[in-house]
This record gives sequence, structure tokens and C-alpha cells, in this order.
Amino acid sequence: MPDTKKDISRLRKDILLLEGFKPPLAGNADTFGLGPVEAAFPTSVFPTGTIHEMVCPAQEQAAATTGFMSGILALLMKKGGVCVWIGISRKLFPPSLMTFNVEPDRMIFIDLQWEKDVLWAMEEALKCEGLAAVIAELREVSFAQSRRLQLAVENSGVTGFILRNDPRKVGATTCVARWQITPLPSELEDDLPGVGFPRWQVELLKVRNGNPGSWKLEWVDGRFVVIGEKIAANELHERKAG
Repeated sequence: MPDTKKDISRLRKDILLLEGFKPPLAGNADTFGLGPVEAAFPTSVFPTGTIHEMVCPAQEQAAATTGFMSGILALLMKKGGVCVWIGISRKLFPPSLMTFNVEPDRMIFIDLQWEKDVLWAMEEALKCEGLAAVIAELREVSFAQSRRLQLAVENSGVTGFILRNDPRKVGATTCVARWQITPLPSELEDDLPGVGFPRWQVELLKVRNGNPGSWKLEWVDGRFVVIGEKIAANELHERKAG
């Protein structure tokens, strides 16, 4: 008699794998250093080979989202490949990517005139298996359009990001996750002058088969740090020093 529970469990794992949720590697479960953010996903690993939707209602959120995505890009590009960035009103200063360990000469920027062309270019780029990631600035995207993008990455394994600056409405899509990134004031170390490390309020508004939530993250020494964990570590260090 077949083991129904094992068959259902295996089927669930196969479906999650097709949706971009890869099982954690032995001894390397937290591959992107996002801590509790990654734990919100079904396999506790940031999903690659799928589409992420980044919602930016305000201009300052677009800048913060670019910074947060750049930290993820640095990890996606570690194994080689380049990233394609497609849009109609690019404001990104390429050398600023080096703050997040992304080499500007490994970015390909495609500037177009119409959003329909951006959508077409993204779909075609997502079919190229040699790319590490594809980012497209799309104000609006329909469910059917997002489905076409998802079908493209299911064959290529490329990770895609839809950067939705000032969207008119946020409807249903097939994207694996919907993010909203808000900038937070930086904190200076030891009262030193200048500007502190980038900080964000990271919100997972929607995550397929996962748990939405909100976290405070900081980019320090080339990696993501959960602010609450950093404060706890600093307090422990001060107690030991005392």
C-alpha cells in the first residue's frame, strides 16, 4: 500500500522547487545573510530563479530599494555572470554600486522609451541562462504579464526583480514575493562625524507559501545585519569589556 503522506510531502517539495524555493545547503542555510527575513520563506532560503516584486510608492523608497537590491545582487553575482538593468528613466549612478560590492562593469544598462518595450526586453533577458539577475523598472504589471516572466525564469533559473516606482495600483501577480523597502536614519559609530551605514525597514508584504513580516536591516562591512541582533551583540561586548 503506497505511503500517502510521503507522496504528498515529496509532491510539496517538488512544487516548492519549481517555484524557486530551493532546500537549504548543509551547513549553509542562511545563504544571503538576511536572518529572520529568509526564515519567512517556506524553505528558509531566499528564493532564486523566480521573480520578486519591489513596490516603491515614493521616490526615497526607490533609492532605498536600489541599495537593498544591490546587496542581494552582490551575492547573486558571486558565482559569475552579469546583471541586466532595464528602464526608461534610470537615475542610478553606477559607481555607487561598489558600496554594496557590485562591480559596475558587470552591469548592463538598457534604456528604452516605452514600458511595453521594457517588459519585452525583460522577458527576453530572463531567458538567458548566463545572467545572474535581471532588473526592470515597470510602473505597472498585470497578472498575465507576470506569468510570462515567471515561465521564462522557470526554464533559465535567472532571478528577476520588478522595480515598481510610483505604481498606480498594486494588484495580483505571480511574483514569489512583494517587498517594500523604506529608508531609516543611519547611526554614527562612537560619535564619529559623517554618515553611518545604510539602514532599511524591510517589509515582505506578500510571500507565496510563507509568512509576511517586517524587519530592520543594516549593511555593514559587506553584509546584511539585523539591527536588533547587532544591538544585542554590542551590549554583550560592553558587558565583557566591563
